[in-house]
Amino acid sequence: MSNKERYIQWVTEQEYVPLMMQPWWMDAVCAGKEWDVLFAEDDEGNILGVMPILMRKRAWYKYIVMPQMTQTGGIWVTAETTGDKWATAEVCRQFSEQLEAMSLAYYYQQFRPNSLCVDAMRGLGFKTRERITYQVEDLADLDKLIASFSKNKRRQLQRALSLHAAHDKLSVEDFYRFHTQCMEDRRRKLSYSREFLLVLERKARRQGQCEILSICNADGQPYAAAFLVWDHKSMYYLIPCYDPAHNDSGAGALLALEAMKLAREKHVIFDFEGSMDRGIAKHYSQFGSTPVRYYSIEKCYKPLFRLALWFQHLRELGMH
Repeated sequence: MSNKERYIQWVTEQEYVPLMMQPWWMDAVCAGKEWDVLFAEDDEGNILGVMPILMRKRAWYKYIVMPQMTQTGGIWVTAETTGDKWATAEVCRQFSEQLEAMSLAYYYQQFRPNSLCVDAMRGLGFKTRERITYQVEDLADLDKLIASFSKNKRRQLQRALSLHAAHDKLSVEDFYRFHTQCMEDRRRKLSYSREFLLVLERKARRQGQCEILSICNADGQPYAAAFLVWDHKSMYYLIPCYDPAHNDSGAGALLALEAMKLAREKHVIFDFEGSMDRGIAKHYSQFGSTPVRYYSIEKCYKPLFRLALWFQHLRELGMH
């Protein structure tokens, strides 16, 4: 039995494994790439923790990074290990040793909020960096929720009174074309391909865990849209997009509200997926959301690869 086959079987036996660590999610976001799973075990071979990984190669270097559209992953510990910092430390030690034995040039993953593994990995010599996502947990009272919005967002909702929400009115192809046009109008390019979205939508739709939400005018013309995904604990604002020609319509505020309403119906928290971009972070923070810390975990094993990363960073800065 391969590691993937063992992982698939193990996931079916668990009460909960996060959406972005599910085997079908990894299949979707790593399509055409190589992904695998590492295991931490006790002396009897029982699984204590898992680490799904995306393995990449550049020249003669091997490295691990996060898959596209995947906010968090890293290590997931079993229910028996959760909350036990000593057991968690043992899990992290095993993974650290396995990563060392893989002759990697570089390792980078982003761990879920409140993961005990962050401190353990830091103690093992991994570099950690704080990141922020924005979540709304209390969706029970919609009036109270809207009252928690900033004055600016409430004004935008008033401007959006003539608009309406449409659930899955846009096909995945329509959504891709709409997003492409929105970005072209801003003289930007999409960060994902049509093929990537088609695969992700097909696999998520098969699981019953996605929806394309759009905000339209009376003629059915979309002003804003979002590709939403969820599991039975969280809904993610995975790919939102807005027509810049209708920035003053309030469609963006209405889109976020309608997405939160859908999360409320499914009894899950709403996660904006955050952003380290100040403008986007400010936008999300105005919807009564709470900033939630999570951490990236990083280790560079080969100095030359670190130099290559530095030059790549300089090139990216030059593009902005």
